[in-house]
Amino acid sequence: MSVDQNREIAGGDEKGATEAITTAAAAAVSYPVAPGYRLNVRSGPGTGYPVVRVLAEGAWVSIHCQTPGTWVSGPYGTSNIWDNIGSGQYVSDAYVRTGSDGYVASRCS
Repeated sequence: MSVDQNREIAGGDEKGATEAITTAAAAAVSYPVAPGYRLNVRSGPGTGYPVVRVLAEGAWVSIHCQTPGTWVSGPYGTSNIWDNIGSGQYVSDAYVRTGSDGYVASRCS
């Protein structure tokens, strides 16, 4: 959808167009956590790292980058891929429905 189409949908309101673009961009990189799970967010890519918070059931996450870590079995298989969802915040990819068994984002550096 182009910016002009967003402006038309938003009724010509430039603020509405910006919000529509921002919302569309965020939705394109957000993934749902497996239904029925409260997911531990850890300070590093593994189960040995401390839990820094817990995501509520029904949460969606934006993946900034991905890195290998501890192997984890979850509703979406067994994986050693960990998703960075913020500064010092990692979740196991085995609990995130990315639609892939591999990497869907760049590797964390």
